[in-house]
Amino acid sequence: MTAEMVAPAWMHTQITAEQYDSWSEEQCAGIEIVDGMVVVSPSASKRHNRLARLLANALDAASGPDWNADTDFDVRLQDVPLTNRRPDVTVYRAETIDFTPTRPEHLLLVVEVVSPGSETTDRIVKVDQYAKAGIPFYWRIEQSATGVPIVYTYVLDPANRAYRDGEVFTGTVKATAPFPVTVDLGAL
Repeated sequence: MTAEMVAPAWMHTQITAEQYDSWSEEQCAGIEIVDGMVVVSPSASKRHNRLARLLANALDAASGPDWNADTDFDVRLQDVPLTNRRPDVTVYRAETIDFTPTRPEHLLLVVEVVSPGSETTDRIVKVDQYAKAGIPFYWRIEQSATGVPIVYTYVLDPANRAYRDGEVFTGTVKATAPFPVTVDLGAL
């Protein structure tokens, strides 16, 4: 069996921003581009998707008219080599809703819900990429042994482009900055 039989040729060559921008939304769904190479992740579980949607809805309601919160769209971290990530939840400036691609300067917060198989990427790789891109806040949500989600928050130190630890929430998120939000994540 050849590599071409397992994955199409475009998955074995570096993709440019221009090539990626020419693809349809369906072609881009479910993939990320890291250093120009296509990364395919397994489909998220229903619990994962529900958690992301609950959080996005709460953040959207709390953010007022200047910010929107959504799930599942591209964030262009860099053009060369192309790096596009698809955070589980993104809070972005409302006036940039039609801007394509969404850039780090449009964002306030990105959230990743950790799934089996994404632990290292969400805990180490994406944290570093989001910080280097200058995104002010990063949240990582993990399931605990009790089944109640734990939210780890991080705040960007702009001087060294690295995150410092913020608060940790269990079950219910009661964040006051950058905007007040309360969401019960234990109700899954």
